[in-house]
Amino acid sequence: MDNWTDWSLQRSVVLFVGLAFLLVGIQVTMSHYRQNFHHKAMWGPVLSSPLFFLCGVILAMVRVGWLQSLFAILMALGVLSGLVGFYYHFRGVGIRVGGYEARNFLIGPPIIMPLVYTALCVLGLLAVYKG
Repeated sequence: MDNWTDWSLQRSVVLFVGLAFLLVGIQVTMSHYRQNFHHKAMWGPVLSSPLFFLCGVILAMVRVGWLQSLFAILMALGVLSGLVGFYYHFRGVGIRVGGYEARNFLIGPPIIMPLVYTALCVLGLLAVYKG
């Protein structure tokens, strides 16, 4: 492994994104488990977050071209998945009793969480393509 002081910003950001997906994966798994995975789309971020974590951490440690391409593809798929999640979460707030009232945004599905997931994927893509 290289000396940490020699790491580029790109490599550090890829590591950060990978580690962040470990935490996001734990949170999304607990939240979707609490809802008994009542919609199949809930499995998307639960299954992809550990994959994003592993790919990001390994890519930060070992610079291999095919792994960088795989990471970019996974991040692009993650952006799409996050946007779909935002749609489902926003719709989930609306179908609660009272619709899009402020209290339903507080107690309903967290509409910001899929956007955080999406933003991390965008950050991963920026690290790969702008590094």
